Amino acid sequence: MKASKLSSMDAVELEREAQEAQEQLFRLRFQMGMGQFEGLKKYRNLKKDRARMLTLLNEKRAVKTTVVK
Repeated sequence: MKASKLSSMDAVELEREAQEAQEQLFRLRFQMGMGQFEGLKKYRNLKKDRARMLTLLNEKRAVKTTVVK
């Protein structure tokens, strides 16, 4: 997923997408453990996308807390 698309999302959407990505990662890891999954590139890209989501989510939360103080 593109970073520009992620940055346009609000915190709730980012949390939902990150949770969905975590669930997909779990399923893919399970498949890889069973020897059924061969697309390691998809797994790696999903991990990077989730990391981007969490980074943006943390940045949005940091901005929100600094504004409140």
